[in-house]
Amino acid sequence: MKAPLDPEFLDFARRLRKDQTDAEKLLWSVFRSRQLLGLKFRRQHSIGPYILDFYCATVRLAIELDGGQHTEPSSLEYDSKRTQTLNDHGIRVLRFWDPDVLTSPDEVREEIYRALLAAQKEPSPPPSPLGTKERD
Repeated sequence: MKAPLDPEFLDFARRLRKDQTDAEKLLWSVFRSRQLLGLKFRRQHSIGPYILDFYCATVRLAIELDGGQHTEPSSLEYDSKRTQTLNDHGIRVLRFWDPDVLTSPDEVREEIYRALLAAQKEPSPPPSPLGTKERD
């Protein structure tokens, strides 16, 4: 899968960065400037046909925040397929509900922290065939 180079797709990702949800803003305040284990996170990062809420290329970890629209059957099916596709390409996906990020940020941060530590101990996966430039 190649990353879409469509200008509309890229503009959409930029708009998502600009119009963050409250949960995204809160979590970005944890990730920005390499505050968590010195690892760089990107927000609204495109990989193949997907735009990930947050992505750490170093450990190939995606963080997805889900709002109420993700409870719809079609969204659940899409999210499941998307997660499986990313997993198949060596990217681990952690999902959190927006309300959990807002009401229990320390617990969410701790779970992400544990996932990052575990990922750092694993051998490096092969390069992604999704067609993105994954630089630190």
